[in-house]
Amino acid sequence: MEPNCNKDHENFEFEEFFSKKVIKLKSFYIHAFIYTIGLIAFVLKEYYGVPLNFFPIKYLNSVVMIIWTSVFLVSAIDLFASYKIFNEEWEERKMKSILEKKVKKQKWE
Repeated sequence: MEPNCNKDHENFEFEEFFSKKVIKLKSFYIHAFIYTIGLIAFVLKEYYGVPLNFFPIKYLNSVVMIIWTSVFLVSAIDLFASYKIFNEEWEERKMKSILEKKVKKQKWE
């Protein structure tokens, strides 16, 4: 019964880890969608002279777009570089080693 319990605990830890990854990816896609809308509004306003003078868009200028683009690129590099460098095999090995250390440290009284 004990090995089965450890396997359930290990599966729970994997599910928790991968659900955090999925949430991070989902938030990146939402950010990418909002960034695309902002970029389109900026181009329409600055280069085509479309009068977009309502609250959030009227403060959209070159400085804001440079900062926003930098933040977006850093988050993209962080997300996708971590997927390439630390692939699923590495993550599984690391999680197993952490769980093994945890099991070895666990003291039964």
